[in-house]
Amino acid sequence: MHEDTVRTRAFAMPLTSPAYPIGPYRFSDREYLIVTYRTDPRRLRELVPEPLQVDEPLVKFEFIRMPDSTGFGDYTECGQVIPVSFRGRKGSYSHCMFLNDHPPIAAGRELWGFPKKLANPTLRTEVDTLVGTLDYGPVRVATATMGYKHGSVDAAAVKASLAEPNFLLKIIPHVDGTPRICELVEYHLEDVALKGAWTGPASLNLWSHALAPVAELPILEVVSATHLVADLTLGLGRVVHDYLAPSEHVHRKEKRYEFLG
Repeated sequence: MHEDTVRTRAFAMPLTSPAYPIGPYRFSDREYLIVTYRTDPRRLRELVPEPLQVDEPLVKFEFIRMPDSTGFGDYTECGQVIPVSFRGRKGSYSHCMFLNDHPPIAAGRELWGFPKKLANPTLRTEVDTLVGTLDYGPVRVATATMGYKHGSVDAAAVKASLAEPNFLLKIIPHVDGTPRICELVEYHLEDVALKGAWTGPASLNLWSHALAPVAELPILEVVSATHLVADLTLGLGRVVHDYLAPSEHVHRKEKRYEFLG
């Protein structure tokens, strides 16, 4: 194979049979169960990387059912998303994600830097209750429940929330094990068509697990719950902060010396 051919075809691995297709990635009937809870502010600040800032000690535990997605198929994911601000703009930081489908795991990690791991999340309706679960191997790690469509949610507020920027910490190692890419990435959900949004009474339980440590952000109080269905496109990202850039190293040192002084 000629070098020019390699350069032309090289957008994902393996070269001759990529794990995922080229985007855009459109999702139809994407269903969310989002339980927002209050947690320990100290633990939250320890886990959110600068220059992101934590304004309130809140965490969103999200279960997402994706029955129809371009190139990725039919799968479910869940994880913890933290409301943050970046240079005065409100947004969300994805702390951890778990899903049951290899192509979006590979694409999510390689393209954007989504913190995705293989596990078994589910989201389903059981009679009058929306139920989300996360199993890591044979071990139950999280369970969320919500009364099914007990009340409507303001559509404009939900759309505004979906339009906010999302932030990821993308890490790709060099062949010697040192970090080759360490960046803060911003992406947006695009062409969102909200089909419905509801709320209801909710509960959330988290259990300790060595490799799925969602319980490290303990539940102090369940604040709210939202169930929504939407069509949307997952937009590609842009780098907003490079942790390995020489200027960033110098800037952090100066800030540290200023603080010590």
